[in-house]
Amino acid sequence: MDLEISTNPQGLLPLEAVQKILNRSRASVYRYANTDPEVLNPPYDPRKLNPEHRTSKDDLLLFHPNEVTRFAKDILGIKPVTITIQQAPPSATQDLLEAILTELQSIHQLLQSRY
Repeated sequence: MDLEISTNPQGLLPLEAVQKILNRSRASVYRYANTDPEVLNPPYDPRKLNPEHRTSKDDLLLFHPNEVTRFAKDILGIKPVTITIQQAPPSATQDLLEAILTELQSIHQLLQSRY
């Protein structure tokens, strides 16, 4: 199974992308996920789909592509699984951060040339 999936800027997969990769319903992915209403970040469970650590219960479930691949192969028996990560489309925030970085780099070069 070869899929091209868009990720968030950190390279993590949202629930909708995991649904597409596993070809399962949203409810199934929630059942597979290692979550607990009482514990924000339960310990790693090799029989479950382990999301990335969250800082709040309101945070979205995000999954590392390697974890989704591991789960698909080892638990669901889907072979072979190839996930091609596409860069998320640039956002206004990302464009602004890149402009700030460029400006800081030029300031750094200017300061370096004075010493």
